[in-house]
Formats: sequence, C-alpha cells, structure tokens
Amino acid sequence: MKQVLQSSRTGEIRVLDVPVPAVPAGFVLVRTHASLVSAGTERMMVQFAEKNLAQKAMARPDLVRQVIEKVRRDGLVTTMNAVRSRLDEPMALGYSAVGTVIDAGAGVDFKPGDRVACAGAGFANHAEVICVPRNLCAAVPAGVSFEDAAFVTLGAIALHGVRLAELQLGSQVAVIGLGLLGQLTIQLARASGCRVAGIDLVEDRVALAHDLGVDLAVTPEQAPDALRAWTSGVGVDAVLITADTPSNDPIELAGVIARDRGTVVAVGAVGMSVPRRTYYPKELRFLISRSYGPGRYDNAYELQGHDYPLSYVRWTEGRNLSSFLELIESGLVKVGPLVTHRFAVADAVGAYDLITGKTPGRFLGVLLQYPEDPDLSHRIDVAAAPVLRAAGRGTLGVLGAGSFASGTLLPALKQAGATFRGIASRQGLTARTCADRFGFAFCTTDERQVLDDAGTDAVVIATRHDLHARQVLAARAAAKHVFVEKPLCITPEELRQIADAYADPASPLLLVGFNRRFAPLAQRMAAFFADAGEPLTVNYRVNAGYIPPNHWVHDPAVGGGRVIGEACHFIDFAGWLVRSAPARVSAAALPDGGRYAGDNIVITIQYEDGSVATITYVASGDKALGKERVEVLGGSRSAILDDFRQLDLYRGGRHTSEKSRLRQDKGHAAECEAFVRAAREGKPSPIPPAEIFRTTALTFLALDSASRHETLAVEP
Repeated sequence: MKQVLQSSRTGEIRVLDVPVPAVPAGFVLVRTHASLVSAGTERMMVQFAEKNLAQKAMARPDLVRQVIEKVRRDGLVTTMNAVRSRLDEPMALGYSAVGTVIDAGAGVDFKPGDRVACAGAGFANHAEVICVPRNLCAAVPAGVSFEDAAFVTLGAIALHGVRLAELQLGSQVAVIGLGLLGQLTIQLARASGCRVAGIDLVEDRVALAHDLGVDLAVTPEQAPDALRAWTSGVGVDAVLITADTPSNDPIELAGVIARDRGTVVAVGAVGMSVPRRTYYPKELRFLISRSYGPGRYDNAYELQGHDYPLSYVRWTEGRNLSSFLELIESGLVKVGPLVTHRFAVADAVGAYDLITGKTPGRFLGVLLQYPEDPDLSHRIDVAAAPVLRAAGRGTLGVLGAGSFASGTLLPALKQAGATFRGIASRQGLTARTCADRFGFAFCTTDERQVLDDAGTDAVVIATRHDLHARQVLAARAAAKHVFVEKPLCITPEELRQIADAYADPASPLLLVGFNRRFAPLAQRMAAFFADAGEPLTVNYRVNAGYIPPNHWVHDPAVGGGRVIGEACHFIDFAGWLVRSAPARVSAAALPDGGRYAGDNIVITIQYEDGSVATITYVASGDKALGKERVEVLGGSRSAILDDFRQLDLYRGGRHTSEKSRLRQDKGHAAECEAFVRAAREGKPSPIPPAEIFRTTALTFLALDSASRHETLAVEP
C-alpha cells in the first residue's frame, strides 16, 4: 500500500510502498477513501522538518536542552548517534481520514464493510490502509459522504472548543481565525443558538464566513469598534481563538473584545503570553482546549478501549466525533464549501507544496483521494535476497522495529557483520524504514513471514514485553536461534514454559539482552575481582527516571512493570559479578503516593558464597544525577563504575582510573557480536540459559518479597 511520509531530517515528502498494518485486538483495519490535509498542524510540521539543524535548534530550544543534558550524561558520540537515528525515522503524516472496514480485532463492534471516520496522529494517516483504535473511530451516517466525513477530526476539535466555552442560547461569540478550524467553529456556534462574529486577516475567508451564515465578519483592525457596536458596548460572552500563528495578537485581541467575566478559549496554536493589563480588570476566564475532548492522550481510553461512562463524561472524544458527523447529516454544518483542492494520494507531494507556499494559490480544505483497489500485501520485498548460508550460519530475521531496535540493536548487529533477511513490525512503516536503512531483503507486518522463512537461522526479538514469551516459543518451535531483548517474559508461567522448551541441551541458542555484562569497563571490573578470594559487597544504584503511570511499561499485562522490564538488567549484572548462585532475596518498595507505579524499590540478594548485592532502583531522583553507579568491595580491593563511562579501581593503596568522555558503552556492540558469532559458529549462548532463567525468576521473587514483606529463599 502507499503511505505519505516526511523526512525528519530534510522535510522531504515521499509516497512510499509499505506493508499493510496488522490488526491487533481493539483495533480496526480500514481501507481509506479520503483524508484531510491539515493546513495548520501539518504545514507547521513540514516547515520545521525543512529547517537545518541550526534553525531547528533555534525553533526548539527545549530539544537543545535535552541534547545538552544527554551529552553531559552519556557522552558526545552516544548522543550524536541517538540524534542521527531519530532524524533517520520518517514521520507518518495525517490524522483525519474516512474509509471502509476491512477487518476488526477482537472486542470491536465494527464489521467488514462498515463506513467509519477515523482520528488520531499515528493512526488515521495518509495511507491506503490504516489501523485505528476502536475509540478513535465513529460510524459514518448514511447521509454523509466520504469527503465530508474526512473532516471528522478537525470537526471534533472545533466541537470540543465550543463545549469548553459553555455557550448558551443567545450568547454572543467571536471566532478569531477563519481557516478550516474557524469556519467549522462558527457553524457549530451558530448551531448552538448563538450569534457569531468571525475575525480574520484574509478577506476571502471573511467572505466565506459570510456565505456560511455568520452574523458579523470583520478583519482584526475592524474588530474592536465593530464588536463594540455589535454588542452595544458590552463585549462578547466568549472568544474562541482558532488561528494558527506564533503571534500573541489573537490573545491580546480576545481580551479587548470580551465582556467582563467573559471566556476565552485557545483552540488553535497561538502565542500564549496573556496580557494581565487586559485580562485582570475584566476577570476573564482563559482556557486551553486539548484536542478532541476527554479521553485524548489517555492510553486506557484510546489504546485499550475503556470508554468513560456517559453519565459521568457526556462528551468524550469518541462521542464528539460521532456528534460532528450527525451535525453534518442534519445540515447544521456544511463542509463541502470548505474544499478547495483534491489530490490523488500518489500526488500528495503537490498537496504539501500548496499548503507550504511552494505552489502559489489560495487554499482551505485539501483532500487526498485513494484508489478502490490498494495493494493489501503484508510483505514487501525490498532488495535481492542475501545469499543463503548453510543451516545454523547466522542469517538474522528481526521482530520489532521501534526506536531501540533501529537506534541501538540494528546498528550494533550490522557492525557485527550480521546478514539480515526479514524484519516485521505491526505498523509496517517502521519495518519498511529499517529494511531500507539496514539492507533487509524483505519487510512485513506478519511475524510468521520471518519465523517461517527458510533462509533465516536466527531471530532477534525487540517487540513489547508481553509478546516476548510467545515469540520466543514460536522461534524455538521453528528451530531458530533467539536473541530476545529483556525481559525474557513477564510472568512465572511464561518462564516455566520457556524453560521446558529449552530443557534439551541441543536446543538452539537463547540469549537475553543483558548487555551490561558485555560492557568493556564492566569486563575490566569483573576481572579485577576474579581472584578476590572472599565474598563481595555490590551496591548498584539506578536513578531510573520518572515515567508517567499511564505509560505502557507500567501496564502489568503489556510491560510487566519496571522491575521485570528493566531492573532485571541489574539483577543479572550483580549475579554475574559475584559468580555465585543466589540463596535469598528481600525487597522493600516505597509508597507510590499516586505519582509512581511500583518503580521505587530496594532489592537485596544474598548469595551462597556469602556475597550480598543491593540494588536501589528509583524513579524519584533528579535526572541531573547520572543513571547508574556500581560500587564493589571485597578481597582488599574496591571499584566504582560510574554510568559505564568511568571506572575507578583501588588496591594496595593505589588508585587507577579509566574514563571515556565521548562515548558511553553499555555493551550492546559486544553483546551483538557475541550472538552473531555464536549463531554462525554453532557455539553455546554467550549467557548460559540457567543464568537467564535464574535472573528472570529473581525479578518475580523480588516483587513477591516486596508485596509480602518477607525474605524469600531462592529455590534451584
């Protein structure tokens, strides 16, 4: 299928063939008939991407601060690699579309053939086929055309702004900015029984507002006097700002034309310096409209499909989408007059040339149209297939093409000399991007295409945590070597199934991404204590950083939580340093206080040789402090490993230090090299399976200990 993409590095717009998305539970697969190009949001995105690095830095000083902080924390080379990787990721454009259902995941009430309007950046893209969460879809009434329904997202944004203003019959309302959003807003306010004035710099848009029934339409220069006369000197009850400009002029004008104790709602992206001298004397109420309505940016609502009860939240974003379509069907809102241009999706570059000014001309509503028979293939052959090696020689397939895979794993595997075959991701776009960038033979949205591929000897799994166990077992059943990014699994039952599957010593190799033990400075630290001759004390402090509670990693069913998902790293590292089997584990978790999600915890592990490791994993620290610090003492020697950039060794009263100022090396490259070599040469896993299973079991025990407030014995 074809999809419209933008280069994050140059801003170039391309129409690329990508695999059709897979449809998970709770999602709808839709063949697109039309999509709306946003002349505001999308133009801004394209123009920002077209800037050079210096111009991007000037436009987004917040991102510059993040880069500087990362340089300080991780080193210049590591940071530049991360920046380059981010710039190499194309952006999917579009967020308002309409089409026909092809397929629906479990738990969805739509069926093939249903007409649906779809919303959401990252979902309702400019693509021949889109995969959208159920709560971001609305049924299209029989009397509404595909073209009209393509306006659904912008209509819901306008409708939410109108609702925030709490308009009443007879209210006098001003709308500043008569682009698409403004033209929809004046119609919605009129449909609410209000008298409406429209304000815009462009005469054509003022004239269009007149045609659509606005009571008064003026330019900003005319507005103060005209609205004073229109309201008999009182001022308007509410002002809705739907302009798209960095200027502060709309905010200032709104304060001038509003009445005492009136309401100002910022719906568009405008300057946000509220002038006290205007707003304070009138005691104005100022609100910022957050997109389509309640439910926006709530993963439980948008991605997991949990609707808000109507009796408590009358107008969710989903109900706003449906309400807007009903207003079109009733004739109270007309979107046909707003359409000025139509482009075939294959010619989408022309649409963006128009809205960014490369092609001169007036425009308002710009639609993309789609063919009736798109290519519905889940696989695309990108390049000539690599020469197939003899069985067991390490040709790799990859499941998952997210930021960690594309920014860290795949570059390390390529540097290790891996031969890539196929890569799969649910969205398709990321798979195609990685296939082009790293030289895969094919990309797909069907993981079976990789698992069943006869030319693939080993599978790298870099998907979300809840998929790891199933995909490891599927790869094992296909007799392929496996490298799975941590964690191995997220439940004890999954661990038992995997351990049983690998009980045969002749099983293909299994490696989990416990990369820190492969780091060069870590290797030197381990060698320093190799002949210590007595138990060790290990203190591992992890300043993990705050992640909001609604992030997927905290979801027990998806991410498993941060102890299972990340603290397993540090449990593995401590056991590898000590070189003894664990005997007992105890853990204490700090209260969450409504801010955290079980990610402030102290874990103590006692080993059979008497060594003790304490892992302090916290999300409550300040990010200016480095993330990781390991202190080890024993055998009349001490060592400190600071953020994998500096190693200090103390022995016999002498101190030696090794520091890397430019690069933080956490062992990913060495780990990938070890896996590729083991797969090609038929060697055992670089980490024995028994250690992998033991580390994974310890994460479950640590959580159990924290919940039971007990020290637990570690069973063999």
